[in-house]
Formats: sequence, structure tokens, C-alpha cells
Amino acid sequence: MRKFIPSWITAGLLSLCLTAALAQTAPATSADTSKGKALVDGKGMTLYVFDRDTAGKSNCNGQCAVNWLPLAAAADAKPSGDFTVIARDDGGKQWGYKGKPLYTWSKDAKPGDVTGDGVNSVWHIAAP
Repeated sequence: MRKFIPSWITAGLLSLCLTAALAQTAPATSADTSKGKALVDGKGMTLYVFDRDTAGKSNCNGQCAVNWLPLAAAADAKPSGDFTVIARDDGGKQWGYKGKPLYTWSKDAKPGDVTGDGVNSVWHIAAP
């Protein structure tokens, strides 16, 4: 017996699946800040890169990772376009952009804040 499923339900499910797929492929977007364009996370918080990281390797662990929160990637996350997945020393995964690990700064209070740019001359806004 065939059951009728209203089109608004199937359209809603398709939209939900598409949103989930886009979230997987685009862990960050860009936004305008007082210092120009920056990559931001899903909450609109500015993302940063660390000069002491190397391509595909985070060197921000321990207390560093408490202050500079790695942009977490799901265990099954897959690279997409310029976004890469980096294995962390603690066993977790984090998103990178063009191989550089991405972080948020614990002292940024709201979307658009860029207070982490230039900290210790080694932290910089991740620019698209």
C-alpha cells in the first residue's frame, strides 16, 4: 500500500539533508570585520591561524588549545575544496584552511570581534 507524503515534508527533509551536506563541506564562511574579510565559524566567530603550525599539523596543544580553541571536525569529516581535516595530537580532528589549522580565540566575545589578531605576533586572522 502506497502512502501519501505531503510535499512540504519531502521538501523539508531535502532542505535538512542539503543543509547538513553544506555544513560538512563548508566548515567556515567569510565575513567582513573591522580588519577586512575573515573566515568565521558557524556562530560567526573569527577564525585564526598560528604561525608556529605547519601545513597539516597543529602545534597548539595543552593550555594553548584552551585559549585558542581548535575548530573541531567530526571523526568522519572529509576534506572539501580548500578545507582540510587535520589529526590533532590529542586524537581529535580539526578543520584547516589550505592546510593551516583553524582556531577561535577565547577572548573574542561576539561575532565580528578580532581581538586575537596579532597576539604575540604569531596569531592572525584566517583570510579567505
